[in-house]
Amino acid sequence: MNIPSNPDLDNVTVAKAYARWAPVYDLVFGAVFERGRHAAVTAAEQIGGRVLEVGVGTGISLPLYSSNCRLCGVDISAPMLRKAQERVTELNLANVEGLWVMDAEHLSFPDNSFDVVVAQYVITTVPNPEATLDEFARVLKPGGQIVLVSRIGTEAGLRRSLEHWFQPAARKLGWRTEFSFARYARWAARTPDMQLIERRAMPPFGHFNLIRFGKHGAEGRVDRSQAMQAAG
Repeated sequence: MNIPSNPDLDNVTVAKAYARWAPVYDLVFGAVFERGRHAAVTAAEQIGGRVLEVGVGTGISLPLYSSNCRLCGVDISAPMLRKAQERVTELNLANVEGLWVMDAEHLSFPDNSFDVVVAQYVITTVPNPEATLDEFARVLKPGGQIVLVSRIGTEAGLRRSLEHWFQPAARKLGWRTEFSFARYARWAARTPDMQLIERRAMPPFGHFNLIRFGKHGAEGRVDRSQAMQAAG
């Protein structure tokens, strides 16, 4: 059940922002987020199978996957997806099933469609993060994983003040600066079939985290051996 929210972003703002980013996204963010992308792909390939990349953008991550993974990509921005399709065609990425313009909060896929849902630098850009996570869990198969790379805001101190000060400008760019890990923890606590498996810092400056959630399998629980690195 979705918890109602008071969104400080909307899809029109986000789509317009990323339409502006599309021509330069790889140049501006390619190297900055490289470690996070590789970590997310590595985590996804530990599960393998059919992978959904939400917020696939220009498709910069798609060539990193092995040919054994079957890839689907969605994004709110048509200009970003055009870049992704060009990359798929140029590199002959035969394991890409398709790319679709789609709202992350309303995915047009049946329940239990994917072994892994990957979302890199996405959750802080959507209008309703918890509802979006619910949608990820819906399309995920039992025993599968949600793999996120996400900016994590601080709870106090100077950095917290700076994040609050910068938030109005960040909103125009299509993302949030204020987003604590507590929101993920609360979402997992109210979602009985999802369990935190891992949380670890990612560059740059440790402001981002790799976060993995597992969906209970047919036996009713995630493999506990996968949860050893989970945050307390």
